[in-house]
Amino acid sequence: MSASSAEQPPLVSRNRPLMLVGSMAAMVMYTLDTTIANVALPHMTASLSATQDTITWVLTSYVLASAVALPLAGWLVDKFGIRNMMLMSVLLFTVASMLCGVAQNLEQMVFFRILQGLGGAFLSPLAQTVTLDSSTAAERPRMMGLYTQGVMLGPITGPIIGGFLTDNYNWRWVFYVNLPVGLICFLLLWLYLPKTPTRQRRVDFTGWLLVALTVSALQLILDRGLTLDWFASAEIVTYAVVALAGAWLAVFHLSGTAQPLFPTALFHDRNFTVGLAFMFLIGLVMMSVMALLPGLLQQIYGYTPLQSGMLLAPRGIGMLASITLFGRFMTKVDARALLALGLLLMGGSMWLMTGWSLEMPRGPIIFAGLLQGLGLSFTFMPMNLISFATLPPHLRTDASSLGNLMRNLGSSIGISAASVELARNIQVNHAEIGAHVTRTLVPFDLDRVTAYGGMGETMLRVMDGMVNQQAAMIAYINDFYAMAIACVVAIPLLMLVRPAKPAPPR
Repeated sequence: MSASSAEQPPLVSRNRPLMLVGSMAAMVMYTLDTTIANVALPHMTASLSATQDTITWVLTSYVLASAVALPLAGWLVDKFGIRNMMLMSVLLFTVASMLCGVAQNLEQMVFFRILQGLGGAFLSPLAQTVTLDSSTAAERPRMMGLYTQGVMLGPITGPIIGGFLTDNYNWRWVFYVNLPVGLICFLLLWLYLPKTPTRQRRVDFTGWLLVALTVSALQLILDRGLTLDWFASAEIVTYAVVALAGAWLAVFHLSGTAQPLFPTALFHDRNFTVGLAFMFLIGLVMMSVMALLPGLLQQIYGYTPLQSGMLLAPRGIGMLASITLFGRFMTKVDARALLALGLLLMGGSMWLMTGWSLEMPRGPIIFAGLLQGLGLSFTFMPMNLISFATLPPHLRTDASSLGNLMRNLGSSIGISAASVELARNIQVNHAEIGAHVTRTLVPFDLDRVTAYGGMGETMLRVMDGMVNQQAAMIAYINDFYAMAIACVVAIPLLMLVRPAKPAPPR
């Protein structure tokens, strides 16, 4: 092979900068929507006639739809080509965003968010493929750094943009803002993204359906369990039976079929298998916190949506700053030590958050966010190194799809579990605190409360509001305790990881 042909990237565009702008903007648009709606959730609750525990379906439906669709990414790209898949994904995502903006109730919103998640599922891996395939070998490290920073841009700007739009316009604008961006992306990709070869490839639809059925049933258990009193409800029992049967059939099918949805060789690699557990954990912790904090900041501390967004931004800033400053040195240190450090930093930030109180300045919120962002940066890169360094190159596409599936599944389950625990603990704490409200603690005579007329009823509501606030604060702290423990308990899993030695090419 000549030097000139070796330097020729697989994907050649007549205007590479504009093509990369279109693909990267599409990816940022998708990652932006994982956080942009968070600060608007308290405002959506009343508008969509939802409750505190059901409004999180707006987040979980989006993440779950992406998780279910991801395993088909490789097959769809082979069948339709990168260009057609990218254009279809951007178009579906943009149309679904417009529909989310006009949704009139929770059911419509959840359905449109599912469509949005299906459209956005492939934007991040496709943007990564376009970035790598349009670069030469010498350019790829720099381009991957640019791609990583683009991935960080969504979590950083999402809360701020969402807060600004909710404060100054309406929560519906957190979805309408995707329309001009989506149309510009579609136009740039239509003009400058070249066609790629397609090929016929069999896909394990049975395995995909069983996996999709299992994770969907599990998600429904978490989303509906608190409302229906868990296993006292026939509906929840049905979901549990479907989830267990689907999981058993999926394991049986995937381990026995000739061409499974995910190659069985992936699970023979110990590092990758352990890496999947960490991907699940990181998705669970990161998205759970991002789902809980807007409600805490707005309903307990009284911040506006824009102020909440500004207070959430330090997480992304901490990630971006640490990767920019230390990214080049991370590959020179044992990945296991870095991942342990990252988990300790994340657990430490959660532990600091358990010390929050009803009366508190902004400083501890900002510091905990920066520390958490720093911890996340020291988990992402070492986690990918551990998971992929020992895999043969021909398995990395399927491994990336499975890794994204586990992270999205962790995010979806984490959001639901944290919300369920929050709602349950608020009820329990309210009952316990209310039982200790005695006559000596109330600044008025309970026996003569009716004599006060409307003022007496107002006094009782104020007392109940104070009890609710205390109960909610304790419930948030309990969730933070659970996440801190999860981060620390996961560290011993690193004992199963072997030193990362690159697998031989095949």
